[in-house]
Amino acid sequence: MSKNVKIDWSKLGFEYMKTDFRYISVWKDGAWDDGKLTEDNMISISEASTALHYGQQCFEGLKAYSTSTGEIQLFRPDENAKRMNRSCRRVLMPEVPVEKFIDACIKVVKANMDYVPPYGTGATLYLRPYVIGVGHNIGVKPAPEFIFGVFCLPVGPYFKGGMAPVNFTIADMDRAAPYGTGAAKVGGNYAGSMLPHKEAVDRGFADCIYLDPMTHSKIEEVGAANFFGITKDNKFVTPKSPSILPSITKYSLMYLAENYLKMPVEERDCEIDKIDEFAEAGACGTAAVITPIGGIDYKDKLHVFHSETEVGPVTKKLYDTLVGIQFGDIEAPEGWIVKVK
Repeated sequence: MSKNVKIDWSKLGFEYMKTDFRYISVWKDGAWDDGKLTEDNMISISEASTALHYGQQCFEGLKAYSTSTGEIQLFRPDENAKRMNRSCRRVLMPEVPVEKFIDACIKVVKANMDYVPPYGTGATLYLRPYVIGVGHNIGVKPAPEFIFGVFCLPVGPYFKGGMAPVNFTIADMDRAAPYGTGAAKVGGNYAGSMLPHKEAVDRGFADCIYLDPMTHSKIEEVGAANFFGITKDNKFVTPKSPSILPSITKYSLMYLAENYLKMPVEERDCEIDKIDEFAEAGACGTAAVITPIGGIDYKDKLHVFHSETEVGPVTKKLYDTLVGIQFGDIEAPEGWIVKVK
């Protein structure tokens, strides 16, 4: 293990950094092996691997947090494991037992302790679990072998200068097909989002908002994040659709809104023509927790919610509550935190 890691925690972004160890496990002949830690950050696979040709792969993202008492904790890793297994089922890959998934994450954190950012820096240790289809296979069918891996890297706080609203525009393209793989965390969904994201950024927006692929009338996702809105009568509302990736952050916010902030919570259609029902709006996901939405460009008009420059009070409270739980400053609901020991 590195003994002289020198990192300026204040200058970290969201960029790849090779850390000391990562975890690898191989599925072959109907079972996963025991898995192991390795220093090698390169993977050697067959040129005919299904991950390369047919997109048979999926991934997850979660973080390890340092607390004020010096402990390190994971936030709801069991939910990441369950979601990864749903993705695996969708593209015919073997599931990774939840216990194996969590154990692999803990092993990787413990093996890379020098890279866990200290409490108070706002930085975290990001973990990227994945499953890929490998082995010699040229037909469109499941791979003969699979790799489950977890690697990690320190990442900086998403909002370097403090949380601030950003504007989004409506995408002309679809993120996913109706009844397709939108609810699975597979790479193809992200490859397809790169062009509309670039087009949105080129027009001066942070990213684009995808409408439902069937009718193009309802908000589904905001870039690679889930959407939520706070109605003018103080309800937490988020879209419901079979083609939305089920965000662990979103469902955590739904729980906190209902149980900590005592707000009514609704998971339902969010029609783009009725966005004036929202006093505040945001995008939520692992990286930023919450990105406040200042305004949405729709039909050549910018619809502004609370403000283009200030975060709405409910959005700020939700952010502070969730981040407080993740860093151990606020008591978490039962089962949400796994200590790295």
